[in-house]
Amino acid sequence: MDTHAQLLLVVIFVGSLAVAAAAAGLHPVVLLPAYTCSQLDARLTDEFEPAASAAPSCGGGVLLKKKGWFRLWNNHTALLEDPALVPCYAELLRLVFDPVAGDYRNVPGVETRVVSFGSTRGFASNDPAMKLVEALEAVGYKQGENLFGAPYAFRYAPAPPGQASREFSRFLSRLTLLVEQASERNGGMPVLVTHSFGGFNAHVFLRRSPLAWRRRYIKHFVMASAGAGGAVLLLRFGSSSSSPSPSFAGKFLVLPSPKVFGHAPLVVTRAKNYSAHDIPEYLKANGFSGEEVARYVARVLPVTLDFAAPPAVPMTCVNAIGVPTPEMLVYWDGEFDEEPDEVVYG
Repeated sequence: MDTHAQLLLVVIFVGSLAVAAAAAGLHPVVLLPAYTCSQLDARLTDEFEPAASAAPSCGGGVLLKKKGWFRLWNNHTALLEDPALVPCYAELLRLVFDPVAGDYRNVPGVETRVVSFGSTRGFASNDPAMKLVEALEAVGYKQGENLFGAPYAFRYAPAPPGQASREFSRFLSRLTLLVEQASERNGGMPVLVTHSFGGFNAHVFLRRSPLAWRRRYIKHFVMASAGAGGAVLLLRFGSSSSSPSPSFAGKFLVLPSPKVFGHAPLVVTRAKNYSAHDIPEYLKANGFSGEEVARYVARVLPVTLDFAAPPAVPMTCVNAIGVPTPEMLVYWDGEFDEEPDEVVYG
């Protein structure tokens, strides 16, 4: 079953919910897309000073001359026209950790915002979630009436209760209001539909919402291709196929959870095997600093260990079968900055 087939099943399932409640019309849908589907705008202030590695592509360049908001991610047009801007765009996307606030921030002088929150129109056009949007519209859903989108700042991630996570907390507040508005406009409880990483965010959102609120506002939770509990493929930090910058707090959220993967070996070398319980040691072996590893242990691990079905929320998970999925990475000589010597699929 490929991604398109999975999304078709989601549409059929959501449609069946609507048929069951035909008298009330289509159940409103709030869609959370995949990891990099959400688009970001940026605005620079006089405080921005690029790091030395990015200075040649940023200094005096066209980006520094921009006034007001411009598209930062996913800006294929600018990068195709001038590939030399890639290091500068990477610098603008980079996150830094503020030890005083205990939270992640943009690089000083960079302001960012999510494009078109509340709508799916801001989703990246080549993301599979757009196929889901098109299919929902084909069966009668309309933007702003009973179809809503919740794009998010994918570089950030939730922190455990009691720790600062300003951007993610802001997202949860906006999502709460969006769900309530969707319900009020349609006289019925919305269905939360997610694709890939959107499922992680929706899961945390539901787990942290009051039980009475969930019972009142959530009809159903549908996850497509969520990879719940993390993915082995994301342990390829040094390869060209690695996901976006390790400075992104969100990247660590999708590392394999010990609660799901247990002690099974995920990375194999001649000297040592690494399981999900060994990820702190594996991060060190990949060159992450002691502070970065400590933040993984303190901020990310408690969130991944909290993985469980949110009470009082009916759930449907749609995942692929028969599709080779990385189950183990083999680096015989421990050269983690190269492609694996072998990928074992399950």
